[in-house]
Amino acid sequence: MKLGEIAQKLNCKLEGDPQAEIDGVAGIESAKAGELTFVSNPRYRQAARTTRASAMLVGPNVAVEREPGLPPLALLRSDNPYLDFARAIDFFYTRPRYAPSIHPTAVITPSAKIGEGAHIGPYCYVDEDAVLGRNAVLHSFVAIYRGARVGNDFFAHAHAVVREGCRIGDRVVLQNGVVIGGDGFGFAKQCDGRWYKMPQAGITVIGDDVEIQANSCIDRATVGETLVSKGAKLDDLVLVGHGGRVGENTLLCGQVGLAGSTKIGTNCILGGQVGCAGHLTVGDGATITSQSGVPGDVPPGALYSGYPAVENRQWLKNSAAISRVPELAKTVRQLEAEIAKLKAHVGA
Repeated sequence: MKLGEIAQKLNCKLEGDPQAEIDGVAGIESAKAGELTFVSNPRYRQAARTTRASAMLVGPNVAVEREPGLPPLALLRSDNPYLDFARAIDFFYTRPRYAPSIHPTAVITPSAKIGEGAHIGPYCYVDEDAVLGRNAVLHSFVAIYRGARVGNDFFAHAHAVVREGCRIGDRVVLQNGVVIGGDGFGFAKQCDGRWYKMPQAGITVIGDDVEIQANSCIDRATVGETLVSKGAKLDDLVLVGHGGRVGENTLLCGQVGLAGSTKIGTNCILGGQVGCAGHLTVGDGATITSQSGVPGDVPPGALYSGYPAVENRQWLKNSAAISRVPELAKTVRQLEAEIAKLKAHVGA
């Protein structure tokens, strides 16, 4: 593909030869001649000096200096290089296609309804009264329990499960091992010390354009519903506890855990291994940095860090103070020794 054509499709300003041939995309450090790369993080600016790529997506005002002796590097000026690089991947990557078919090993109950264009792979199971929309793809070993409702253009990778009565919107992707609507973790203590399992009578609802990555679990509600709203993206090994709410376009990174009835607002970002106590609210647009523990509500638009999670500037001050604790302890011991000497002198 000509570089000028790529610039036109991405609506980027080109600084370089529009006739240059681009045959692929790659990361900045591994890119070769004929490939397109990008820089959006300042820490990779130095790599831009030595990359072997033929062209690079950069911000509007980013200056790129090349090491002497290297071939020239064409630049595509973009307001969002990372997004445009993602779009450029589609120019060269052919997504797998699955022809409409039902594998002979698949089991589909007579009362299930399968939309036109569906592909149901080996050893899949579609239970009674389940509904699959148009162009759904069940790769292999996928189970759709009874009464589940799944929208159009659904894609479930191997070993994904949609439990009974759950509802899934259009264009939802479940990566390998995802469980939608497993029982919530609800047990009541009995007088004799044993735990009584609370029936998990609710469901899980997944909105349109949601992607849930490998081995994540969205529990069904005890009563009512657990909700993941449209456009949300959940990384690997995420847990949304029973009765939780995840707002539109919110990002939950790897190993995030939300205890029951946690409410996460719209356009939030929770970094890897963030844990939220139950029955709290994280306001719209909030960001919580990796490995933070959230014991209470977070206001809209806030940036929180640490455990217990506090406003990020306060956490930075706390961290700086903790690093000085050994020095302060040494000073205290010295002062105590001096005071002891003074007391001994006065006593004498």
